[in-house]
Amino acid sequence: MIFREYVQSVGRYFVKRKANMRTSFFCILVLGICGLSLMEFAQGTDTSKKLQIGVKKRVENCQKRSKKGDILKMHYTGSLEDGTEFDSSIPRGEPLSFTLGSGQVIKGWDQGLMGMCEGEKRKLVIPSDLGYGASGSPPKIPGGATLIFEVELVGIERKGEL
Repeated sequence: MIFREYVQSVGRYFVKRKANMRTSFFCILVLGICGLSLMEFAQGTDTSKKLQIGVKKRVENCQKRSKKGDILKMHYTGSLEDGTEFDSSIPRGEPLSFTLGSGQVIKGWDQGLMGMCEGEKRKLVIPSDLGYGASGSPPKIPGGATLIFEVELVGIERKGEL
């Protein structure tokens, strides 16, 4: 509401000054764009955060890539942006097993682990909306947290090949 009043007052200013229509329109357009950006910022909307996938170790002559429905065996270490580690399969010595694309893991994993080869290592930077969201996973993962995972695909089991 305040922004609309501001734009109206700027419009009145240009009318009083008898500025040409092009200048008035340009200034109001710029103010409108700035206002929309400020409103988006104030609402906490951040559309710039996307899933980031970095390949740390490639596999030569990959024969089988992970796809939806595969049972994956993954070693992983998860940490927050400040470096605080919140979970790892490494000390347990047992990889995590789950079905890819079935919602058994966070969305960032279901998306970020597609097309991996056995033995491949990736680094996933997962924005909050593809992780645990605004509620987090207390006590170790706060709400709105970006998650960083170092992952290694240890094995792929595919239905029909079991």
